[in-house]
Amino acid sequence: MSDQFYWTLGVLAAVAAGLWAWRRWHYRSFWLVIGFPLTAISIRASWRKVALGCGLTKKRQRFWFTTVPGLVASTGVVRVRRKWQRIAVDTKPFMWLPLPTRHGWRVTLHTLEGQIPADYADVAERLAHSWGVHAVRVSSDKPGRVRLAATVRDPLVRVDELPPSTELLKVTVGRLETGGPWVVDFKTVPHYINAGATQSGKSNLANALIVGLAPQPVALVGFDLKGGVEFTPYAPRLSALATSRAECGGLLDDLVTLMTDRMGVCRMTSARNIWQLPPTMRPIPVVAELAELAELYLMADKSEKDEIAKTSTALLRVAQLGRAFGIYLFCCGQRIGSDLGPGVTALRAQCSGRICHRVNDPETATMTLGDLDPAALDSARAIAAETPGVAIVASQDGQWYRARSFYVSEQAAEHAARAYADLAPSWDEVMAAQPHQTPDSQTA
Repeated sequence: MSDQFYWTLGVLAAVAAGLWAWRRWHYRSFWLVIGFPLTAISIRASWRKVALGCGLTKKRQRFWFTTVPGLVASTGVVRVRRKWQRIAVDTKPFMWLPLPTRHGWRVTLHTLEGQIPADYADVAERLAHSWGVHAVRVSSDKPGRVRLAATVRDPLVRVDELPPSTELLKVTVGRLETGGPWVVDFKTVPHYINAGATQSGKSNLANALIVGLAPQPVALVGFDLKGGVEFTPYAPRLSALATSRAECGGLLDDLVTLMTDRMGVCRMTSARNIWQLPPTMRPIPVVAELAELAELYLMADKSEKDEIAKTSTALLRVAQLGRAFGIYLFCCGQRIGSDLGPGVTALRAQCSGRICHRVNDPETATMTLGDLDPAALDSARAIAAETPGVAIVASQDGQWYRARSFYVSEQAAEHAARAYADLAPSWDEVMAAQPHQTPDSQTA
């Protein structure tokens, strides 16, 4: 063989090695320069076949011009003797040019007559397999338009460290499957239900909230029905901690009293919530974390019925009215089922934030996500035990996503609780800090 052949072979090997190294060490630039253009060409070239295979095409009548009469028509069955004939063809939805994203690409489609976004959502898995991507999500921002967002690789395989929180009552606790941040924003979504089996990542998410809220000017309250083993290590940053049902009932009564006092302050100043109060009168927000919610509702005998009813009513009142007065709930539990009583169902109706980790029974997934989207149930049941921290979450945009929380060790949460212990107001200070006169009447 000639030297030119070996030289060409060496150049090709060097180019292949360079492309592999480029993709391995700086995938983002490789994707934008090499990967995405090739992918976009493939998507546009294969769209007709993919749409036909997924049942997204429509039959439309078209005129067909035959240059030689007597040829077999495109159907292969009917012989025609005229040059113009009318045949049925499969019409695909119009596709705009694909656009790159951080973890894949997105493209906008024009729906055909009679189609709705749900038709595309039903075949999202087929689209993902046809294009060889990890997942395809469907959304619609205007009538007659459908947006497909594809993720080439699973962004939840590896997550970053917990970033510092910069806004009050907002914590970035993880990452969504779209690559965007998973944000817990109590001002936008005031109450959350966090369901998950043991070792599913439920406690890790609570740790992330402790770390994110510890440096903020908020009062943290713990309801720990595991006998105190869950939140006692974080006691330096907690303003109050209840470790039994009796203590939980008393602390919930305090929250109801606090809420009533803040109602009076808002009424006195003609404010609809505490955020409309003057800064000098605005009370400190309270975030209450509840561990093992089911323990509040379990009844061993009828003697506990009145206590459970009183506790359930107080918790429901806080969930119904607490948002406007700066009281927020984050309820965790291994099992949340209708068998616990009507109080759990009523509480769930007040909690817009839904987080479902891997669960052991389908009813918990149904109670947590069932009234949002049935497809979310299938995704929740498909969470593997080897992926702790992965959950199905109801986002603020009204859709559900797979997400994974950043890993926050118990030692990191304990360190944050001790480091910001001086920011924790005592519970007596929180209860006594409600003004009963306006600034004008105080100076009069």
